[in-house]
Amino acid sequence: MEILTILIPVSLFLGGIGLAAFFWALKRGQFDDPQGDASRILTTEYDDQPKR
Repeated sequence: MEILTILIPVSLFLGGIGLAAFFWALKRGQFDDPQGDASRILTTEYDDQPKR
């Protein structure tokens, strides 16, 4: 049972890191246009230039 005193704080810490990473990605706009990317791959026009 002593292992729970280590595992519970470690799991809460790692969960907090994951939650912070999710909110950071949300703030940076990583999830703004998922439908645009999904339909862009199906087009026949090829654009070799990087997005600006």
